Amino acid sequence: MPVARTRSIALVGLAGSVVEVEADLSSQLPAFVIIGLPDAALGEARERVRSAATNAGCPLPSRRLTVNLSPAALPKQGSGFDLAIAMACLAAAGRVDPMSVERFVHLGELGLDGRLRPTHGILPSVLAAARAGLERVMVPTANAAEARLVPGIEVVGVASLLDAAVRHGGRFDDAAPILAEPVMVVDDAEAASAADRAPAGDLVDVVGNPEAIDALLTAAAGGHHLLLAGPPGAGKTMLASRLPGILPDLSAEAALEVASLRSLAGQRVGETLSVRPPFEAPHHTASAAAMVGGGSRMIRPGAAARASHGVLFLDEAPEFPSSVLDALRQPLESGEISIHRANAVATYPARFQLVLAANPCPCGGGDSPSDGCTCPASAKRRYFARISGPLLDRVDLQLWVNRITPAKLRMPVDERCLTSADARALVDRARRAAAARLAGTPWRTNAQVPGPWLRGEGGMHPGGRATRALDASLERGSVTMRGYDRVLKTAWTIADLEGADRPGAEHVGRALNMRRGIAA
Repeated sequence: MPVARTRSIALVGLAGSVVEVEADLSSQLPAFVIIGLPDAALGEARERVRSAATNAGCPLPSRRLTVNLSPAALPKQGSGFDLAIAMACLAAAGRVDPMSVERFVHLGELGLDGRLRPTHGILPSVLAAARAGLERVMVPTANAAEARLVPGIEVVGVASLLDAAVRHGGRFDDAAPILAEPVMVVDDAEAASAADRAPAGDLVDVVGNPEAIDALLTAAAGGHHLLLAGPPGAGKTMLASRLPGILPDLSAEAALEVASLRSLAGQRVGETLSVRPPFEAPHHTASAAAMVGGGSRMIRPGAAARASHGVLFLDEAPEFPSSVLDALRQPLESGEISIHRANAVATYPARFQLVLAANPCPCGGGDSPSDGCTCPASAKRRYFARISGPLLDRVDLQLWVNRITPAKLRMPVDERCLTSADARALVDRARRAAAARLAGTPWRTNAQVPGPWLRGEGGMHPGGRATRALDASLERGSVTMRGYDRVLKTAWTIADLEGADRPGAEHVGRALNMRRGIAA
């Protein structure tokens, strides 16, 4: 058969496009040509495929092979097309069943000895194939469990090119016996998944600071962003690390999206979907590309995208470069990250909860911004001003965390705060109340509700009597219009936690205090 076809998937961000891989075998001088806008890694598939086929015992004919990747105008990147190219070439040479090859989507990178290596981005690729109506995929054995997380699609795992060719009806009696058996290849360089790196610990470990516990519950129940400021050792990092433990489990759709981001980032996904929210805590030396995503060839998701449906924790926030912090301003509003390149635009979800932790000044300060600090007032202002005003305006809750006193340390265990399990039950109840109120809208948490809808057609404004103090703050200019809306959202969350039908003046007042707690 002179021309054979199969399919593969080209990823741009989380979006996948079906690529038809065509192979033409002609009676010209031996050559191997790949056309259709391949990148450098994909262009090198010529040598990988020919060597793999020879060493696996199913060599390609010594004739001219032309491989076309269609649509030709779509950029194609990476080595995940190797298996599709090899199977199309073998089908064109008549060594495997062309009809069987055409029915499958092939994904995987080949080694020179014919083995199939694990490939990043298998889960979003299989998900794209399923959404395109395709029913069968062939992937490396090491990625088979990950691919089977997508429902409604038949997954065939193969460990070598020979194994794939035999499954497509090929007969190779002279194949190398060592490769006749499937060989599992595990990439030891894979990073541990975000679930494996999730912080351990229970909320009951937090001693004292009832205001901080209240703010943490409010942040979890409404999906609000949180800033914790205070001297070193006050427990800011401990509080932030307990937030994922009190968040509700992810829905099936959200868990699949989180797993797809992990797969694309090269992290282990596992044989089952993790329903716990992810937790990302990048170091303060992270670049803007590491935070939001990027790359010179393949556009990879950054920490903000990997934290989607979970928590992004920035410890020592003023130590981050201002450009990195300000890169989060747009994702905090839109809930997605768009990375533009000359030939593609990659879009990732970024619906995360931002938690910032900060010391009040370079020396750490004391129990208040002006106590026990050796820094001049100008140094304090410059240090905390590294977190820009527009970014702070997007943070709903801003809390000062005091140091723990010896008296609080001696507090009996039975008088300490909630456990994480009890707190998660409260959060889950408040979220169910918000979801019921927002039924029929695209939003499920109070933090997601747009301000104009909140104050207007949604009918969620508490009324002039309840917002008297907030209205006065807006008139004085101590809160912006964005801040006004965020105080209303927080007030609704506080009311949901307490089981109230609507927020009253007390709820709005507490929400206002939580927003300006550091300034106060």
